[in-house]
Amino acid sequence: MDLVIARPEGLYCPPGDFYIDPWRPVERAVITHGHGDHARIGNRHYLAAAPGEGILRARLGRDIALQSLNYGERINHHGVTLSLHPAGHVLGSAQVRLEYAGQVWVASGDYKVEPDGTCAPFEPVPCHTFITESTFGLPIYRWQAQAEIFADVNQWWRANIEAGKASVLFCYAFGKAQRILHGIDPTIGPILVHGAVEPLNRVYREAGVHLPETHYAGDFKKTDPLLRQALILAPPSAGGSTWMRRFGDFSDAFASGWMMLRGTRRRRGVDRGFALSDHADWPGLLWAIEQTGAERVMVTHGSVNILVRYLREKGLDAQGFSTEYGDDEDLAAEAQEPGEVPA
Repeated sequence: MDLVIARPEGLYCPPGDFYIDPWRPVERAVITHGHGDHARIGNRHYLAAAPGEGILRARLGRDIALQSLNYGERINHHGVTLSLHPAGHVLGSAQVRLEYAGQVWVASGDYKVEPDGTCAPFEPVPCHTFITESTFGLPIYRWQAQAEIFADVNQWWRANIEAGKASVLFCYAFGKAQRILHGIDPTIGPILVHGAVEPLNRVYREAGVHLPETHYAGDFKKTDPLLRQALILAPPSAGGSTWMRRFGDFSDAFASGWMMLRGTRRRRGVDRGFALSDHADWPGLLWAIEQTGAERVMVTHGSVNILVRYLREKGLDAQGFSTEYGDDEDLAAEAQEPGEVPA
């Protein structure tokens, strides 16, 4: 018996009668993490990892019916033993381990294997069947060490200060922004953030993650000399909006795994691209799959066919799983501030 099947509402566990990251409203939803393509409003009951509770309540509503589990804590529901384990993606991200009738399945959600200090690091979970993402499931994707990327960001920021320009770094408000804040050198200059970023910074700080001091960018006027020394973090939706006019002469950059592709950098029209991703690269995906010891691998969202073909060539029982998950690396709806309109 398959412990997880695809239904119109999402990934469904038949013996447990619950869904994992459903894309339609359901009675019981187990949520791997708080990105909008995995955690949606309208479910009657939610179950998630305890470190992600603040994020889910901030994004879905303070009054949602949410039960939280510590990592590794087990519960039994209709005979299915369920536990949540670190995925290393963003704060509170989890893999869902299901055990029933001698079978163990793990649904990984989104994950990365390089620890970053803003969330619990990825933990391989042995299983018979592993459900993996494949956002960057092509051999061309091999990430540079994050310390080197942060050094490049620092260097770009310093160069802009010397040129008298503000430094605007586009990144996703949840996860990526906090990872950048945690990794850069805050002594270089003041750090300003868009209104979509600061509430999530607050949740991270309340969870014990160290982030440097930040200021709301909207409090600064175009004539303020501090802007020419500042690093400004903003979601991609702010690009080309009236919100950007306050920074006068600025250099802009984008932080995303897609920045590894030269064509994507051109389409974004930014001065710099930093290939920083919160997803596993090709070697990371293969390592994670191998560490589970799984004989069967179900591949979701991304370069599904490429990864499935490769795994089959390696002797694994691999197949694609049809889902409606998007890519948090390229979500356009990460927020505009009230009253903000495109320029």
